[in-house]
Amino acid sequence: MIIECYDGGIVRLADPLDFRKFKLVLHADARRETQSWNGITLLDDRDALVAIDLVPTLAGRPHDASWDQHYAEMVAKAREHGWIDAERHAIRAHIERMP
Repeated sequence: MIIECYDGGIVRLADPLDFRKFKLVLHADARRETQSWNGITLLDDRDALVAIDLVPTLAGRPHDASWDQHYAEMVAKAREHGWIDAERHAIRAHIERMP
């Protein structure tokens, strides 16, 4: 599952059925200093926090009950591995930059 971020606050979900990976992709036009993506906090150049409740609201998400169940399982596994920030109710995501 990939969270894609563009300039102007545009955020969408790509590979929504791949529950084995979770990352944030910043496209070339997305500048850190003008970051305005609600529910996403850039921690540094390598990691970000993505609000757990944000992901199901993104464009590109399939609208069926099985997706909800798989997403809940992914969050549970992320919690087991220490990738959940309980205070912020967010999942840690690795950042990749696209040209």
